[in-house]
Amino acid sequence: MAKNVFVIGLNAMNAERLRRLRGVEDVVFHPLLTPAQVSDTQEFDMPALLAEAEQTLDAFDGSIDAIVGYIDFPVSTMLPLLCKKYGTRNTSLESLLKCEHKYWSRSMMREVVPEHTPKFTAFDPFDDDALSKIGEADLRFPFFVKPIKSSGSRLGFRIDSPEDFEYATEKLRAEIRLIGEPFDHVLSQADLPDEIRAIEGHFCMAEQVIGGRQCTVEGYVHDGEVVPYGTIDSIRYPQVLSFFYYLYPSTLPPRIQETMWEITRKVMGHIGYDNSGFNIEYYWDEVQNKVWILEINTRIAQSHCDLFEMVDGVSHQQVTIDLGLGRRPDMPSGEGPERVAAEFFYRVFFRDAAVARAPSRAEIEVAAEQIEGARIVSYVKRGMSLSELPEQDAYSYAVASVWMGANKQSKLLWNYEQVMKRLNYEFADILE
Repeated sequence: MAKNVFVIGLNAMNAERLRRLRGVEDVVFHPLLTPAQVSDTQEFDMPALLAEAEQTLDAFDGSIDAIVGYIDFPVSTMLPLLCKKYGTRNTSLESLLKCEHKYWSRSMMREVVPEHTPKFTAFDPFDDDALSKIGEADLRFPFFVKPIKSSGSRLGFRIDSPEDFEYATEKLRAEIRLIGEPFDHVLSQADLPDEIRAIEGHFCMAEQVIGGRQCTVEGYVHDGEVVPYGTIDSIRYPQVLSFFYYLYPSTLPPRIQETMWEITRKVMGHIGYDNSGFNIEYYWDEVQNKVWILEINTRIAQSHCDLFEMVDGVSHQQVTIDLGLGRRPDMPSGEGPERVAAEFFYRVFFRDAAVARAPSRAEIEVAAEQIEGARIVSYVKRGMSLSELPEQDAYSYAVASVWMGANKQSKLLWNYEQVMKRLNYEFADILE
């Protein structure tokens, strides 16, 4: 009998990836909700999304063998609710929120690995005395602020002065309820400690600034066993917080990677997360030889799918599908055609702008043909404003992504330059 797997927000690119996985010959993938509803938008009506998903599942004439996703909020938080109702495998809502609710997550980290957890406190951005209360929590300039629930690097700010905090607060007050209110709906479904229930969806975190070489450890938990399986470097543009490219495998020293993997096992075991994929972002401060945890994400990183396929032979969506079906993930290592792989982000550093010109589909295809196996996705169209792009960081806009592999890192960078010479973007009405 065929296995029926429902994928929230399934698009054409990921449908193609899924068909290349191991052991899916007897699996039928079904879309559940559209990308426009769960990823290509900044507004999420959680009760309506859940109701529509349930209506689709209730109307299905067949077995529901797995419900999965590969997207951050709101998909990640919908999965435990839907899987519990339909009896499919996933972690519990409470264990997921111990990762996604940033204050609860930091509290969990502090209990088990305090030496790798920065100082932190929660605050209400609508509280006019928030800055003084942050100071009372022993946080001094500089510090970092972000929502207790966000997506990507959205609404994250480095604070070096009261003026920076005033600017960040203005932005947070204007936009934070877009995710805060739907996140409150998810929190209302969970059994929360009183301390956590007091930290509502529109609250924010203030954290000690940490830094160094950034990376992400991808892993999963299968029947209580925590299994890290890859480390990916996150390389930033010089002097800014925006990412330039993700590189796999990591170039960090093996001993540092093993330290991160051991921390990963401790933290995820302590949280009680189970039968789902995840990733944890880390910093290694080379000067102090200190490893810091940045945050936990309750999904595989979609940006890393092609990197694993190029280097290891299969997208790590293998993990998501196998776990959803109750199988131990069949994730290979080193069986791909490339030794290294990267996703590059072509960014512009404007407050906003109008897209005056974007490459045509034919131009993108010609550019991709310069490097065997390269894939390019442009996120903008002529006439749109950059501010229409969802899930952008506070300092730049990613207008295109380029995935490619090579036999060494320097060749990757050279190839990226050759590809970008073929792509021509122009902007008007630029706000610097």
